[in-house]
Amino acid sequence: MAITVESQKRLEGSKPRALRRAGLIPANLYGHKGTESISFTIDAKTVERLLKRASVNNTLIDLNITDAPWRGNTLLRELQIHPAKGTPYHLSFFAVAGHGDTTVEVRLRFVGTAVGVKEEGGFLDTVITELQVSCAPENIPEIIEIDVSNLQIGDSLRVQELVLPQGVTVLGDTEQVVVSVSQPQISAAAEDEAELETETTSEAT
Repeated sequence: MAITVESQKRLEGSKPRALRRAGLIPANLYGHKGTESISFTIDAKTVERLLKRASVNNTLIDLNITDAPWRGNTLLRELQIHPAKGTPYHLSFFAVAGHGDTTVEVRLRFVGTAVGVKEEGGFLDTVITELQVSCAPENIPEIIEIDVSNLQIGDSLRVQELVLPQGVTVLGDTEQVVVSVSQPQISAAAEDEAELETETTSEAT
């Protein structure tokens, strides 16, 4: 998924607080022509719409700084949130064009109902919900779906067993367990009841 964002270059000497009062969010672009960075602003409403569709290190964003001028594919690398207001107050983007493969975090979506849960009363344990991968910017998957339908109690899926989109390479420990189906947990009350029944049976004999 590619999202187009229009923005304007930040005027030299402009104060972040004044910009935010004017409905503008300060931002920076890195990775453009080596170490050079560009300071710019994005309308707060545009940022709000962007964050409904994009996430950090995951979504390819077509960034257009109209008066820089600069336009290209980027990733949102950092999102700073105001600790009191809970609103965005700074964004950092990274230009991916010309940098080859890039490292991103992709969310995992578990689909289906495991046999071990549906028929055996087990518990689905999701160990990780994101996966770090390397791929070309145009191949960044929005999400990776994992079918858990065939998992029985005691079964698990490891990273190395996942089916990844073409051109996507997983990074990190491939032996990492992603999801498993565990035995149903017996509540303390049920355990006490079972022990009482056992004791009663023993006394009767």
